Amino acid sequence: MLHAQIAARAFNTPLLVEPSKAMAFLSGLGPRILGRQVEISDGYAAHDSTAATPARASILAGNLTERTQQHGNAPYPIVDGIAVIEISGVLIHRGSWIGQSSGQTSYEGIAAQIEAAARDPLVRAVALEIDSFGGEVAGVFDLADQIRALRRNKPVWAFVAEHAFSAGYALASQADRILLPRTGSVGSIGVVVMHADLSGQLDQDGVRVTLIHSGQHKVDGNPYEPLPENVQDDIQREIDVLRFLFAETVAAGRSGRLTQDAALATEAATYRGTEAVNVGLADEVIDLTRGFAHFRESLSAPSPTARLPRATHPRAKEAAMSARTEAAEANTEPTDNEDSALVFATVQDEQETEHSVEEEDPAPVAAAAPLPAPAAAQPSNLAELSVQLREAAAEIAEIAAQAGRLGIAIDAAKALREGTAPEALRKLVLQRASAAADARDIVAAPPSPVIPKSVESPIVAAAKKAASAGSRG
Repeated sequence: MLHAQIAARAFNTPLLVEPSKAMAFLSGLGPRILGRQVEISDGYAAHDSTAATPARASILAGNLTERTQQHGNAPYPIVDGIAVIEISGVLIHRGSWIGQSSGQTSYEGIAAQIEAAARDPLVRAVALEIDSFGGEVAGVFDLADQIRALRRNKPVWAFVAEHAFSAGYALASQADRILLPRTGSVGSIGVVVMHADLSGQLDQDGVRVTLIHSGQHKVDGNPYEPLPENVQDDIQREIDVLRFLFAETVAAGRSGRLTQDAALATEAATYRGTEAVNVGLADEVIDLTRGFAHFRESLSAPSPTARLPRATHPRAKEAAMSARTEAAEANTEPTDNEDSALVFATVQDEQETEHSVEEEDPAPVAAAAPLPAPAAAQPSNLAELSVQLREAAAEIAEIAAQAGRLGIAIDAAKALREGTAPEALRKLVLQRASAAADARDIVAAPPSPVIPKSVESPIVAAAKKAASAGSRG
């Protein structure tokens, strides 16, 4: 056989691919792969295959995510904080490159981009741009789980650029929303296995192939003899299980919109435009340019966890009033530490008045919003995000300096690395200042081993004795 590697991927292995494309593959490349004309059974008609798009950047070895980012380059374009990941052409397992190469996209390349987007603090959301008739079963379900896991931290929308069939739809179904144009098609929730029977052609050529093997099933499905019925039954059972897993994965991604039974009930049919929305395989029919604009607008909306602006900070005022009251009761001037506490509380009050939105809790840098934004809207571009991060960093540095004047050590660099919000840092400093003030009011010392204990004077002892005798008389 010619082109053995291609044949090994195409024949006798389960494929999540739209059947017409599989037939087109056989018609176009079958003679070159098998060395002879191919007769297609089961009444499938072949269609012309689409031309492959040009290959993009390729990484051939090592960890794809680390190698792509080692020079600070993102493995995807970023538009207003949205990482755009392309999924197109034939989807294959164990292809060690990022993007498309010779009309193929590898699951490993997509997984590397998903992993990088999950870690990248500049990425607020992910857009999957999908145009694929499907591909191999191996690797697709693990990648689907990875995309669904990403949704817990960052929104994921799928934009179907005309086709998302089989393996392509398995990945699209894991997004929060699926958008497609009027002519776009999705579905084909099924599995196919192709088997090439060369026995008739070999008989005509006077060639007989003998397979010497050990193990009853070692040569099941070989192309040099007709497919035995029991072997066909085994293959049928295998792909039925895979179809069940396919439907289960789709139902997990489309939770509440498409059940596993409904996915199985499609019987691997494909649906176009509004019909796809009606059966629950997609969410909206829209021009993809406008759909992407809606995605960007949804990210710029105010956060549901944001609070209304506050003019004052109650804890800051309480700390300032407490320090003033203690100084008045003692009828003395405030100490250096007390004075610093008043200054710190006043500055904190003034700074928080300037902010219109605050985060509820400090968040790590890897989260979607590492530091509270000074405006009600989320940043609309990278430049604005950079300015806000610098402002937050300057605020944390000022808090650390004020804490130092109170005698409280704050690691500003660590706070920046961990994404600690300025409000949480101020709260920590006030707590430590309060604890230090309470400690100054408590004085406890053990008896001195150096200073001798006082001894009662003999005169005082004699007077006490005389007084005691007089009282008894």
